[in-house]
This record gives sequence, structure tokens and C-alpha cells, in this order.
Amino acid sequence: MAYSEPAADLRIAGAVSERTTLLAGLSRFQDPSIRRSLFQLTSTMLGYIAIVATMYVALAHGFWLALFLAIPGAGFIVRLFIIQHDCGHSSYFRSQRANAIVGWLCSIVTFTPFDNWRRQHSMHHAMWNNLDQRQSGADIYSSCLTLDEYRQLPALRKWLHRAMHRPIIAHFVLPPLVFLLLYRVPFDTPQAWRKERRSVHLTNSALAVLFAILIAFLGWKLVLLVQLPIIMMSSISGVWLFSVQHKFDGVEWMRQPQWTPLRAALDGTSYLELPRILQWFTGNIGFHHVHHLLPRVPNYRLQDCHRMLLTLGGRVQRITFAQALTAPSFALWDEDGGRMVQFPR
Repeated sequence: MAYSEPAADLRIAGAVSERTTLLAGLSRFQDPSIRRSLFQLTSTMLGYIAIVATMYVALAHGFWLALFLAIPGAGFIVRLFIIQHDCGHSSYFRSQRANAIVGWLCSIVTFTPFDNWRRQHSMHHAMWNNLDQRQSGADIYSSCLTLDEYRQLPALRKWLHRAMHRPIIAHFVLPPLVFLLLYRVPFDTPQAWRKERRSVHLTNSALAVLFAILIAFLGWKLVLLVQLPIIMMSSISGVWLFSVQHKFDGVEWMRQPQWTPLRAALDGTSYLELPRILQWFTGNIGFHHVHHLLPRVPNYRLQDCHRMLLTLGGRVQRITFAQALTAPSFALWDEDGGRMVQFPR
């Protein structure tokens, strides 16, 4: 014990020094460009509207053509969610009011109440991959049981936990339910969070008005056949994209004494290397290690910031698209082995 505390102090001091050096070299990427932000927002929103309009026309020629078009439609929603996400971090515009307005407008398309989601998301950024600060409750994507904790669960709870984390349930069944149903109510939002609870009701009111207009002009069947596939595909891909960047073979979850923002960013999140078209639709969020290191970097500067990070000697946890497809099977943290593992048979 006589040597452990000084060693820990030296490790923390070294991490602080490394982080200070990296932040000094990367801080310039936090400055948003009004031109690039407006161009990205306009092109993405117009692209989404064009796809949706084409889907309504395509339904006259058959459902399957419209369903195929729902794939890029879902991609545009994911891209709009990334813009909303940047607004939540106040990184998309210098103006706080502009971030709030654009974030709320995007939330109508993404079905995600902006203020409520922003506050919940800030909790994720306060404790990601920290085994001593794990959230409890509905969010199975920001938490992780250890292998020993899982083994000590009663049989029924063990079965439920395993069932909830099966890829077919966690990544295909639950995401649409979260965006379509769970986000319609404040669920775990404390009563004291009045602004956040109000954002849920305002988003619901805006959605009700929007869909009432669409149904009045187009009919409920057409609206359902167009909007439901898009939101289902976008929610599934969005949740998968978020989850695999914190739970994959090679990631690190750590206890509070070992947790530092730098270590958690570079070892507890991934650089998800996506094909160029998917990188575009996902707003560069595959550079998740950069985002956690510097949340104020707008999405269109994450790649340049990543390149500079490598130039400065920063390390990354790189995973390929193929590796990311298998990542959901890694559900438990083995503290003894220091790695993510699958459920034991």
C-alpha cells in the first residue's frame, strides 16, 4: 500500500498532462462554421423531404419500391439526429438559441424530445464506461454488467437480463419501441426537470399536428406505410451505432480509480471505420473517441480532428464495419480477464 498511492498520483498526473497536450493541439476543431452547419442542415433536410415525397409517389407503383426508398430515408433521419446531437452539445452553432431552435426542429423528425434527451445524454457523457457510475433503469445501452455480477443474479433475473440483451431484442425490437413509445412520456425524468418534461409534451403536440395534416391530405394508410418503415429502420441503425461504440471486443470498462476522461475516450470508445456512404449518413459519429474527448467538435470536423489526434500520437480503438456487426454479442465485462465477453453457456 505504501507505493500504490504515489503510483496512482503519478498515473493521474501523467494522464492530465497527456490530455492537456492533446486538447491544446485539437482545440481549434471545436470552432463551428456557420456556412458548413447551414449547408449540412439544409441539404440533409431537403434530402429527407425529397425521399419521403418520392416514397409517397412510389406507393402508387408498389409497396416494395417505397420500402427500398425507406433505407436512404432512414439514413437521412440518422444524419438529422447527429445534427440534433451536436445542437445538444452546443457545438453546431455559436449561438445557444440557434442550437436550441435547430435541435427542436430536428427532434420532430427524429421523434426525440430535444431538451429531455439532451439532459439524459449529458449523464452518459459524465459516466461512460465507468463501472462505478453506471446508470440503472431503462437504458441498457449505457450500462454493462460484469461477468461476476451476472453469475450472481438469481435465475429469473439472469434469464431476463440475457433475454433483453439478445441482439434480436436489444437491436431490433426495443429501438422502435423506445422512439415511438418511450419517448412519448417523460418516463424516468424527475418532476424537478420541468423544462425537460415540457419538451416531451411539446414534441408530442408538434408530431400530432404534423401527422394530422398529413393524414388529412394523404390518408392514414399512406402515412403509415411511409413513416413507419423509416422510423423503424432509423431507430434500429441509430441504437446499434451508439451501442457498438461502447461495447465491443477490445474496449475497456474501468473502475473509478482508473477512470479518466482521456483514458475513457481513447480506450472506452471506438473509431468505427465505416464505408464512405455510411460515414456520410451517420455524420462522422464513427469517430466516437474524438467526440468523447472533445464533445464540442461539430460532426463535420471530427475526421480532421481524428487525423490530428493520430499526428499528436493519440491512440485509437479501431473497429471495422464487419467487427461492429458482431459487437452486440459482447454483453458482459470480465474484470479478471480485462475484456468484453459473451454470455456464458
